[in-house]
Amino acid sequence: MGLDFFGLTLENSQVYRKNLFTQIHNIVFHGNGGYSWADIYNMPRWLRLFTLKEIENHFKKQKEQYDNASSDGSSTVVGPDGKINPKNFKINQPRHLNHQLHRVQNIETN
Repeated sequence: MGLDFFGLTLENSQVYRKNLFTQIHNIVFHGNGGYSWADIYNMPRWLRLFTLKEIENHFKKQKEQYDNASSDGSSTVVGPDGKINPKNFKINQPRHLNHQLHRVQNIETN
């Protein structure tokens, strides 16, 4: 019986460990204080992956809602009378939404 009996070898154990700690970090960080490091570390793999997927879905829905709310057609900021129309200011999407969604999507699940 070799060292790879349980599926881990010296070559892939470091990659698995990095992915595990990345998942733990992202769930704790993006879970907004709902999880501790120990909770996630001791969580079964299937539940950890499910939690990670639910966080990803949450940020996707949040981004879609923001995109739908901020897309109001082809209105202009300056009206025909030369005055600024504050209702037509387009608000840029907060960077944290794209950043969080990108981090959650790029996690390799092993």
